[in-house]
Amino acid sequence: MLHGIDFIFHDYKRMGITAKKLQDWCKKFGWDKVLNKNDMTYKKLQEGEKQVILNQASAITYMLKATSSIKRPIVETSNGLLLGFVPNDYENMFL
Repeated sequence: MLHGIDFIFHDYKRMGITAKKLQDWCKKFGWDKVLNKNDMTYKKLQEGEKQVILNQASAITYMLKATSSIKRPIVETSNGLLLGFVPNDYENMFL
């Protein structure tokens, strides 16, 4: 519990993630938002490797292998999903 809110933390960098979950997130936010292009894992790719990630299917394949390239945090609640940390979004979701 944190700030009076029960939660379950899923460390997808350590525990992995399913293709179905990534598909759901990409459907909601767009694959280009779920894929964290500011992450060092992504930045270390050669330009040719980056060029292969052109659509949702190829992005999901990449994120399944390089889970650290998934934007964090992603919060799932009964009220919806949040991608990244935007204080106002969290206030609106939980207050």
